Amino acid sequence: MRQSKYFLKTSKTTPADDVSVNAKLLEQGGFVQKALAGVYSYLPLGWRVLKKIEAIVREEMDAAGGQEVFMPSLHPKANWEATGRWQGLDVLFKVKSQHGNEYALGPTHEEIVTPMAIPVINSYKDLPLAVYQIQTKFRDEPRAKSGLLRGREFRMKDLYSFHASSEDLEKYYNEVAIPAYEKIFQRLGLNALFTEASGGTFSKFSHEYQVEIESGEDVIYICEKCGMAKNKEVFEDGAECTKCGKTSWREAKASEVGNIFMLQEKYSKPFNLQFTDSDGSKKTVIMGCYGIGTSRLMGVIVEKFHDDKGIIWPAAVAPFKVHLISLKGGEETAENLYQDLLNSGVEVLYDDRDLSAGSKFADADLIGLPYRVVVSAKTVAQESVELKERAGQESQLVKINELADKLKN
Repeated sequence: MRQSKYFLKTSKTTPADDVSVNAKLLEQGGFVQKALAGVYSYLPLGWRVLKKIEAIVREEMDAAGGQEVFMPSLHPKANWEATGRWQGLDVLFKVKSQHGNEYALGPTHEEIVTPMAIPVINSYKDLPLAVYQIQTKFRDEPRAKSGLLRGREFRMKDLYSFHASSEDLEKYYNEVAIPAYEKIFQRLGLNALFTEASGGTFSKFSHEYQVEIESGEDVIYICEKCGMAKNKEVFEDGAECTKCGKTSWREAKASEVGNIFMLQEKYSKPFNLQFTDSDGSKKTVIMGCYGIGTSRLMGVIVEKFHDDKGIIWPAAVAPFKVHLISLKGGEETAENLYQDLLNSGVEVLYDDRDLSAGSKFADADLIGLPYRVVVSAKTVAQESVELKERAGQESQLVKINELADKLKN
């Protein structure tokens, strides 16, 4: 993509109303644009990042046997009344139409997915099943802040599983869902801590995935022996680690990027979601739910991977792999190299703008692609380019005819 034609403008101005690192760098780098508190437009650069995050999530959900669906954002009031959450959920956006009908904007989708399963699940032979979606959610947060970490409109993956028994749910939870989540966070380059949290009305415990960041809104206690964590709300001084039994903890700030619940019959009962068991008896379907905040992940990645110059994107989610910069005397060679890299399947953002070297380098550091390639009169004379990793300090000269292979490897 030619930067001169791209829907992208960087800025030196820090957002006045949000001092969080991710808000500052994503807005200044031209990834997102704030529409109102807690609501962002994703510009082409940011949308590429979000799509790559969601592609990783989608691949692992498919590998875990999830079937992708897409459910509506506008929900009937009656469904939320059936579960008691029309009045009981304080962050629920409620919408009244000109015809007098009332609706909810979905903050989560138990009220839709459960009745959706009624015509599909009839017999124990239909179970287990798992469906998921990646969709925009809405929550009427009283204090939308910290950029993408706490929004009123945000992206989320939610998986729902259906089972014939609590034992089958527990098996799926431990043998399918948890390993799938671990793979997702590993691929994103994040050390997401498996964290014990309150189960609310569902069970004694649920689990969160928390990433340590300085601006985190959650307080967690991390076992210094095995790395498992407990959320502050379930932590007691002297408590033993559920995983290793030790009692040595350290306190940390973190941001939640995922959570998983054993819902049991919480939503299947209100909608009378039942199946016929092998003995002919009618039983209530057992459910689990598994969420990942994909847009929040984008914010957490920036909070985790940056320096005083800008973002340092992990290669797996970077919008482009290479920032190709053309300087005076290197224009023709840069043009040819741009086409060669595209033909080799390398994702390139090509800075062909008529700006100073300093401005181009500053933008490259701010945007934070994994590799910067500079073509100038000096490098052309040596039939080379200057290659530098964004996460590194040193640059190296690489022969032009060897660059594509080096980048692909």
